[in-house]
Amino acid sequence: MFHRLLSAFALALGCGAANAAVVEIAVVDQKGRPAANAVVSLSPDTPGIASHVQGRSVIDQQHETFLPLVVVVRRGGEVVFTNNDTTMHQVYSFSPIKQFQFEIDRGRVSKPVVFDKAGVAAIGCNIHDGMVAYVFVADMPFAAVSDASGRIQFRDVPDGAWQASVWHPQLRVGRPPAPTALTVAGDARLTLTAPLAAAMPAMSRMHKSDY
Repeated sequence: MFHRLLSAFALALGCGAANAAVVEIAVVDQKGRPAANAVVSLSPDTPGIASHVQGRSVIDQQHETFLPLVVVVRRGGEVVFTNNDTTMHQVYSFSPIKQFQFEIDRGRVSKPVVFDKAGVAAIGCNIHDGMVAYVFVADMPFAAVSDASGRIQFRDVPDGAWQASVWHPQLRVGRPPAPTALTVAGDARLTLTAPLAAAMPAMSRMHKSDY
């Protein structure tokens, strides 16, 4: 009896591993160059998959710059702002999905800001107009930000039909890329193209390592 139970447990583990894949996404611009700071989200054709998106992110402030430029949280998640700069900042968002404003002195940590609506919130500083960051609030099971090489790796993606979407702060206005169909049946790779406009001067200056 024990051996039968052990065999059944091992078989269940094997089936679970076979149905959870690693999906690697590469994001490039219209010239084929890697696109850092892109958000890729995966939406299943079949609902009911639990969120794998992190519930908390941190945005720091250094040298009058928000770091990182883009963070992702699940809907209902929270963002904490830290100030490791030499000056006070006044953080705000007038975005439709979230409005707030508060001061944060140097060396301090903000109270968590909860984002309960999906979408993108642009973050600024009322004292330093050039500071900018973005919070992507996801209601999809998978969403993450591309690294400096334009790559993202999702783990434990269930087999099935998915739609892969890409967002970037430099997307050309009125030209969002259409979602790309993705069939997951074991590990998968996909390249997505994002038509990007030139970075705003302040963004390229303050986040020069990304551009």
